[in-house]
Amino acid sequence: MMKVLVVDDEAPARERLRSMLKAFEHCDVCGEAANGEEALSAATEQQPDVMLMDIRMPGMDGMEAARHLLALKQPPAIIFTTAYSDYALAAFETHAVDYLVKPVRRERLIEALENARRLTRAQASALQQAGSPGNARNRLCVRQQGNLELIPVDEIRYFQADQKYVTVRTAGTSVLTEETLKSLEEEFAGQFIRIHRNALVAVQYLSGLEKSHNAQFCVQLQGVDERLEISRRHIAGVRQVIKSLQG
Repeated sequence: MMKVLVVDDEAPARERLRSMLKAFEHCDVCGEAANGEEALSAATEQQPDVMLMDIRMPGMDGMEAARHLLALKQPPAIIFTTAYSDYALAAFETHAVDYLVKPVRRERLIEALENARRLTRAQASALQQAGSPGNARNRLCVRQQGNLELIPVDEIRYFQADQKYVTVRTAGTSVLTEETLKSLEEEFAGQFIRIHRNALVAVQYLSGLEKSHNAQFCVQLQGVDERLEISRRHIAGVRQVIKSLQG
């Protein structure tokens, strides 16, 4: 039995997919959602094997939701459903199992579900972890006590690596992510700069430099008390950025 979550902002579209899925003995519709944020919440709670997900939805769209689903230990296989065929390339960049153009035909739905059925959760996870779209996210998705939490990137002060995890620090919270510092640096180039092999800081919150008790230079960041050490190889670059912000 394959658990399927239906995601679409239009109730008639969700009902049509539910009706079509009833004909498949190996499918169990475990829930539905009307937008990307509801989809993330439902995915955490229901742990579906497959998500039939619209792309254009108000608020968080299907593409962004698909990227955030990578934070789950076992991401569901994604089958996109949309009225717009021009999203096909971007959809497959998220390693979607299939892409169905509305109105969804029964034959194509069967084919897509069979593809998803052959793809185990572990395989889906491996495929999705292999890559992601090039556009930088405006929110980061992390797991907190079994739930998915969205953190606006423009609220993040710094990322700091510690063994297999990276601390994500805002003015009010500190959470962990399994994303690598390297991938975060590449995605958010221009928004964050590297100050040390283990740390990236938000350019918009840089307020100055100071020397620590052991004569090491550290950055001052608006909204947090911590002072992060700057390595010698990065000090010139950090000074240049701060000078440009002040000038």
